[in-house]
Order: sequence, then C-alpha cells, then structure tokens
Amino acid sequence: MLIYSYCIIGREESAIYNGGIMLDDMNVIAQRDTADMLGAAAELPDQLLRRFVVDVPSQKHEIKNVVFSALGGSALPAEFVRTWPHLSIPFVLSKDYTIPHFVDEHTLFIVASHSGSTEESIAAYAEARKKNATVVVMSSGGPLREMAIENNDVFIELPSVKHPRLGYFYAYRALIDVLVAYKLIQPDLVEVLEATVTPLNTLVQTIQSDVTTGNNSAKQLALQLVGKTPIIYAGQKMSPAAFKWKISINESAKNTAWTGTVPDMNHNEFTGWTSHPSEKPFAVVDLLSSFEQERVQKRFEITDRLLSGMRPKAMSVQAVGESELEHVLFLIIFGEFVSLYLALLNGVDPSPVTQVEKLKAALA
Repeated sequence: MLIYSYCIIGREESAIYNGGIMLDDMNVIAQRDTADMLGAAAELPDQLLRRFVVDVPSQKHEIKNVVFSALGGSALPAEFVRTWPHLSIPFVLSKDYTIPHFVDEHTLFIVASHSGSTEESIAAYAEARKKNATVVVMSSGGPLREMAIENNDVFIELPSVKHPRLGYFYAYRALIDVLVAYKLIQPDLVEVLEATVTPLNTLVQTIQSDVTTGNNSAKQLALQLVGKTPIIYAGQKMSPAAFKWKISINESAKNTAWTGTVPDMNHNEFTGWTSHPSEKPFAVVDLLSSFEQERVQKRFEITDRLLSGMRPKAMSVQAVGESELEHVLFLIIFGEFVSLYLALLNGVDPSPVTQVEKLKAALA
C-alpha cells in the first residue's frame, strides 16, 4: 500500500497540512459525517459473514446462463463477480428496464434492489417472468418482495441497513449463497469468502478515522485528490474496485470521477492525454495487483513513463492479500474510506444523495 509523505514548503503543501489536521479532529469529523458513514464503513468486512438461506424448488430446466438485473449500488455484487468466483456458464449484468433477448426457461434471473422499489428492476422482473426464467429476488422489502412472495419466486431478504449504499457486501454474500444453492459454484467457496474477513478487518484498523493522517494512507490519498477529478485505472481483475471507487467518490464526496481499464485504455484514452485540454485538473490513481496478467502490470509502468509531462503522475495503490478475491475486496474498502475522507475535505456530508432523490421525484 502506498504511503504518502509531505514536505511542507509552499501554499499547496500548507493546504495539505491543514487538511490533515482537520481529518484528525474527531469533532470536525462528527460535524461533517452526521450519519457516521465512517463507522458503517468500518463494519463492511463483517457483512461477508452473514449467511442467507436459499430454498430452491425442484428445477424443471437446466440453468445455462445467469442474468443479474440491478441498478446503482444494487448492481455491485455482479460487478464483483467479474473477479470472483469464476462461473462455468455465462453471467451477465443488466442495468435497464428491459432484459437481454436470450433470457428463457434456462436462465437464472436474479433481480436485486435494496429498496425493492426501483422502477427499472420491477419492469425487468415482470419481463423475466413472462419469459419463464427461474427468478430470484433480493431486496429488503418493497413491491419486489410482495411480487416475489405472491408469485412463489425465491426471495432473499437483505438486512435493512442505515446506509443502503454501504450494504453491498451483504448483497455480495447473498449472491454467493444463491449461486451455491443452484449448484453453479462449489459450496467450499463460501469458506474462501469468509476467510477474507480477518485481513480486511486488519486493513480497516489502519485506515479508520481515529488513525492519524501521518499513519493513515487513505487520509493521505484523499488529501491529494482535493479540488481535482480523480481518474482511476485498473486491470480487468481489479476493475470492479475501480468502478466502486468512481461511484463512491461521486456519491459520498459529491465529486466527479472517471474510471478506465488497462489494457483497453492504451488503445484510446492513452492518446487523449497527449493534447487537450491543456489544463488538466485531474488526479490519476492506479489500482495495482500482482494477480493482474504480467503484461498488464508492465503497461501501467510504461504508460506513466510515456505520458510523463502530459498528465499528472499516477499515484499507485498496491493491493495486499493472498488471492485475487482478497485483493479486489482490499481495494474496494480502501477506496470507500478515501471517498469518505474526500467528502469531509470537500466540506460535504457524505450521506445524502439529494440529486438522486430529486430525479426520482421528477420521474414520479
């Protein structure tokens, strides 16, 4: 994990120093993080220990593909599946009112919505039932729960949490339990997932709010992002973490952020950095893992060298752990804390998502 140090010699360094002092003031943190999202983030690893009972009825048709239908944070479990576990049949994430044309009686169609009232998910649920798919609903309640029970579909009740945006590891664990129940992955993979909890809690202890900036690499990185648009890059295996960084910075810090993947960025964005805009108020963050393909790892180094002077020098966060799964979960949690510290530095409360609520009201 990259640890940042500062040489306090100028205006920018002074601002970083003052920001660090603010992030170490527990009174200021309490005033800005009114709903204690930092406290909720510290409990993320333990969500992976929650076990969900999945009662699978007798199957009339062989399952040949899986479609996970969800929007926003509810879609995160499917994003994580891009890294782990590895399924032997197609697994597709759908984020729309409509569903893929191939959905049929051989499809396991999982609809996820924490509230159970997401209009796109309700529409997708109805369409999947018309196509005779095997339907599973994951929610904490709402209309989706009522429809699933009425239609005798498998229903997985997600825990009601104070911050729905920070309930994604519950949903991830629920998805793993569903895949085990339908015999799409081996049962012993549950133990693999649960084994990550201890090292992830160790990570949390090093970056939680009571750890001072000088010893807290998440606070240090947040200080480097203030006033800039973070652009987060990762290889394919760590790309779910990069995507989670983006949406956490968007929602918690109320800050623009973008993400890209290597090697694909070398075929388009790489050239985009070489010219306009001439002013580049960006911060480049590379999420690195030793489990990425060797050529991908090499591309990060070469890309930063060839773009020297054309873009800000990339700041690297190196994942720690014994497996691909542990690496991606490490980066996800680390990014969650970075986004929350950035929110405090931006002077915003990380909890409300007012614009999203306004959009929903306007659509209603």
